[in-house]
Amino acid sequence: MAAAKTTSEIDWHAGIFRALKAADIRQIPYVPDAGHSDLIRSAQADPIMKAYPLTTEEEGVAAAAGAWLGGERAVLLMQSSGAGNCINMLSLIAACRFPFLALVTMRGEWAEFNPWQVPMGRATQGAFELMGVSVRRVSDTGKAETEVAAALDDAFLGEQPVAVLFSQSLIGRKTWIK
Repeated sequence: MAAAKTTSEIDWHAGIFRALKAADIRQIPYVPDAGHSDLIRSAQADPIMKAYPLTTEEEGVAAAAGAWLGGERAVLLMQSSGAGNCINMLSLIAACRFPFLALVTMRGEWAEFNPWQVPMGRATQGAFELMGVSVRRVSDTGKAETEVAAALDDAFLGEQPVAVLFSQSLIGRKTWIK
């Protein structure tokens, strides 16, 4: 059974959603992830946004590029374990100079129970940076909304590729459910 969410846990997700709305984000491609579940539900309930699941993270890079070409803004939601899947597709963003923003929940860090998550968790920030993606890290719920708002400006006004990494300690401890 999941523990009840505290006010601060709910507020920081709502703050991120407010930032997305203020930036006129219309598409939210995502790979299903518990860390993004509140944000996904908010996007699905919004009459203007279109939230849609992907089978793999690199599809989200292409979806964000397609949204931009179609006159809309998209933000990709994913977990750090999928960052490696995006490496080749990020060359599309670099070569065509598309704005790009990914919101990434981290695994393989604080209190990780699954050893398979650790290697990509260690490599996520460096992999993005090697592909020319600016990286911001959020580990304080009080800074989530302002960091995402700044990343949205960097991506869509500054026309840069950006990833915001949300610390595993921010998301909370994950455990196997038997």
